[in-house]
Amino acid sequence: MAQLELIDVSIRDGNQSLWSATGLNTPQVLQIAPVIDRVGFRALDFTSSTHMGVSVRTHREDPWERFRLAREAMPNTPLQSIGTGFRFISWERAHPDFMQLVYDCMVRNGISRFVVLDPMHDLDALFESARQIRKAGGTEIIAALTYTISDVHDDAFYAGLAAKMAKDPNIDRVYLKDPSGLLTPERARTILPAVKKALGSMPLELHAHCTIGLAPLCYMAAPEFGVEVLQVACGPLANGSSLPNAQRIVANLREMGHRVDVDDRALAQVADYFTRLAQAEDLPAGTPQEFDASFLRHQVAGGTMTTTRRQLAEIGLEHKFDAVIDEVSAVRAELGHPIMVTPFPQIVCTQALYNVIGSERYGNVTDQLIRYVLGSFGKPTAPVDPDVMDRILSRPRAKEIAAEPPPQPPAELRKRFNPGISDEEFLLRAVMPADHVDAMIAAGPARRHYNPDTRTLLKLLKEITERPGVRDIVLEKPDFRLELTGSNRAHA
Repeated sequence: MAQLELIDVSIRDGNQSLWSATGLNTPQVLQIAPVIDRVGFRALDFTSSTHMGVSVRTHREDPWERFRLAREAMPNTPLQSIGTGFRFISWERAHPDFMQLVYDCMVRNGISRFVVLDPMHDLDALFESARQIRKAGGTEIIAALTYTISDVHDDAFYAGLAAKMAKDPNIDRVYLKDPSGLLTPERARTILPAVKKALGSMPLELHAHCTIGLAPLCYMAAPEFGVEVLQVACGPLANGSSLPNAQRIVANLREMGHRVDVDDRALAQVADYFTRLAQAEDLPAGTPQEFDASFLRHQVAGGTMTTTRRQLAEIGLEHKFDAVIDEVSAVRAELGHPIMVTPFPQIVCTQALYNVIGSERYGNVTDQLIRYVLGSFGKPTAPVDPDVMDRILSRPRAKEIAAEPPPQPPAELRKRFNPGISDEEFLLRAVMPADHVDAMIAAGPARRHYNPDTRTLLKLLKEITERPGVRDIVLEKPDFRLELTGSNRAHA
């Protein structure tokens, strides 16, 4: 029987998978942080550069401040960031010195554990990122083996990558990452021992989404084949297109005789808090999924799935969701079967959306797709369809992108901004619209407290006070009276 540890993904991947990365702000995280710290998680999957961009753009909150406050509130639980090569928030490739500054600032502000993931499994790029993170002071670096299904991605392919990862001095651990929930228990019984054998004594972790209901079953098989850490989510942030439910996984592992040392009471409190938050904010709860064989074809990860649905809803075309998902399979095949992990799901799904709602396929393409075809993200596993390549590269914009100069180092980029700004502000301004960062700064420090149980009342009071002619509000019950009149009601 095995000793298992858990990593909680609720704040980053669970939020991204089920709530489009917009469902949790700083006070909502800080309110439950001390309880999370007592659970006994090995680490928290806390952020990514995309997650940081959402913080600025959607919540007008400083992500660096969130790091510091969370580190203060959770001193015993390492905070993890996941990154995909040489990019930060923007899709454009960043200069190596720029990325070094990113990692320096992350470590300085409280991130200590890093997942390095190259979507093309370019190990040279992955090892260079790991080297920079170690130089910045990162204490634990995990290399990602991104799982997919194809004729190329067999057990020997992943074992070969794992063997090379195990030899790199800056890699501490490896995890098998299944962002689309494609791993079956049968495949787990062959790929996990093959990878573990290649790793030797290096620890192996498993991260699998519940998109078609298979991840919980894979987790039950994983300890038998050397997996030491399982990644889970809490309460309404589990299941669905997110990861397995922490409480259920703990109970099932113990039932099978395995040991999981977590504080059950604290874990229940975390799940209950997120449940109350979801109810207060009208956010959906993840539910166990039925098996859907179509996912084995299109392989769209949970976060991208919910984001695509939201984008269609915003333009009144949610009824075209199924057509877009069908088109994803065609686009992915034409682009050489990229693994559906950031940034490729976003590139493929966006193109599929354009193809469905536009007048002709590939009539409109993004700069990111052009860069993909030009090889900016690495060499595709299979060749891009020649006709599609011609359509993409024949347009004037493709010629402009091909002629773009290489990324500028930080010293050159800084000339565009006030010389007195901090490194952290500079990094945000270098990759985001100025008005987004200006709005974040104008909003001031993030609030520190949030109570989901008062949200309904506060919403009601806000709606009442906004009605014309309403001046006085009185709430009464036994032994309680709240009176809001004229000028003081705005401070309720």
